[in-house]
Amino acid sequence: MALTDPLGDMLTRIRNGQRAKKDSVLSPASKLRARVLDVLQREGYIRGYSEEALGAHKGLRIELKYFEGQPAIQHVARVSKPGRRVYSGSTELPVVRNGLGITIVSTPKGVLSDAEARAQNVGGEILAEVF
Repeated sequence: MALTDPLGDMLTRIRNGQRAKKDSVLSPASKLRARVLDVLQREGYIRGYSEEALGAHKGLRIELKYFEGQPAIQHVARVSKPGRRVYSGSTELPVVRNGLGITIVSTPKGVLSDAEARAQNVGGEILAEVF
């Protein structure tokens, strides 16, 4: 069975892993997934990630983060989906929870958080929102 939304699948694995109080989750590897995990790590939502062998393919071991027993990621949602892509300019990037959360944006300069995209004055496809 083909996976229609690989990034959405990874975000769901993270959400389910944190609800089950797991230390880490495993997801198939891709460049886009790794760049999104870079943003989550820079912003402090995960402890880190590493590449791992999953049989013949590569996988990503994602180390989840908790604060006083609560998951660091309270909410993660895919915004731009395969059936409906969502784009935004640098001045119209959405603010999540009055700046307490982040929006992950795929720009011509790479995958960035909304604050980084505003600082570099670039817009792009809104991949997900996290708080």
